Amino acid sequence: MVPMNSSGNSNGYSPHTLSAKPLRQRRGGRRSRDRDGVALPRAAEPERRPCTEFDMAYFQSYSHVGIHEEMIKDRVRTETYKSAIMQHQSFIAGKVVVDVGCGTGILSIFCAQAGAKRVYAVDASEIAIQANEVVKANNLSDKVIVLHGRVEDVEINEGVDVIVSEWMGYMLLYESMLGSVITARDRWLKPGGLILPSSATLYMAPVTHSDRYKESIDFWRNVYGIDMSAMVPLAKQCAFEEPSVETISGENVLTWPHVVKQVDCYTVTIQELESVTTRYRFCSMMRAPLHGFAFWFDVEFSGPTIFPTSGDSSLLCVGSSNDNSIDGSHRKKRANPNEALVLSTAPEDPPTHWQQTLIYFYDPVELEQDQIIEGSVTLSQSKENPRFMNIHLEYASGGRAFVKESVMR
Repeated sequence: MVPMNSSGNSNGYSPHTLSAKPLRQRRGGRRSRDRDGVALPRAAEPERRPCTEFDMAYFQSYSHVGIHEEMIKDRVRTETYKSAIMQHQSFIAGKVVVDVGCGTGILSIFCAQAGAKRVYAVDASEIAIQANEVVKANNLSDKVIVLHGRVEDVEINEGVDVIVSEWMGYMLLYESMLGSVITARDRWLKPGGLILPSSATLYMAPVTHSDRYKESIDFWRNVYGIDMSAMVPLAKQCAFEEPSVETISGENVLTWPHVVKQVDCYTVTIQELESVTTRYRFCSMMRAPLHGFAFWFDVEFSGPTIFPTSGDSSLLCVGSSNDNSIDGSHRKKRANPNEALVLSTAPEDPPTHWQQTLIYFYDPVELEQDQIIEGSVTLSQSKENPRFMNIHLEYASGGRAFVKESVMR
């Protein structure tokens, strides 16, 4: 992610009681009322997914201060969110906001500082207890209401004007927290309301990373003069079986990226996130060993985004006219491009705690310049635990075809 991008371009490659336990309040018969006291018709409630043992373990993981310290110290992340909130102050001042997954409450406090009339800070983890104390310490209890529980379970008896959330996981969709934002949107957001961030894009590109391969694999071929090559198969399995979260540079990327998934937070549904499939076709820009694929994302803070419509369904080389490819001149259209803020986790941008997610091959593929790499990738929620991600990757080049399956746990 990066601080505010002044050009507006996407960087695809460029006094309330707090319960000590998650609270499920009894539903009342009162309808929501807007700021003028006029009754609002309640939209049909989305189906509430039951809270599983996996969910409880997930919430428990966010009770540790370390994970919040890491996120807050990510200045690119935190300062961009603050800039986005202040940039949209005219939409927030005097309005009702819900912060989905509030953590320590920092984004809720930013919204209060921007003049929000009321902020509902919702979090299902025990960190909500500390968030409530933070709110009190900053004399904001009259504005920020901490609700300890899931978005699916807590009650807010009024419509909201703004939803803010830092929901992105590794590879954008890992942890499936976007579903909670969708639930909040469908339960409470007024027509014409604002969602921050408003859209997101997941990218992928082939990469070369010889140093990583040497460190993890070639090391075993000569260990203090001893041939330990017998360790290589196990080393490959241990190093590359699962996706790896690490930082690479733009020099590792072999082509322009491909768009795996574009998300419009105003219209996306929970169902369409259960499985995402895309086909890709890359043309290598150089001669180099192909070690795998990198994935990264950016999010945008603006009004509803207008995505390019799908044109020719044929797959062209990356860098040409394929709608799923990104180059210096092919960008998303925006309602107001002069004011769009973009938070990017691209390899050439300043590093963030998300880094990039790499799927390594067990054996590299030697590429020539202009050689084609094509195939498909499917990202699907695990049936056992929807917060895990199953990755099915098919790739072919130079007359050879491969399949790589992995799970992001």
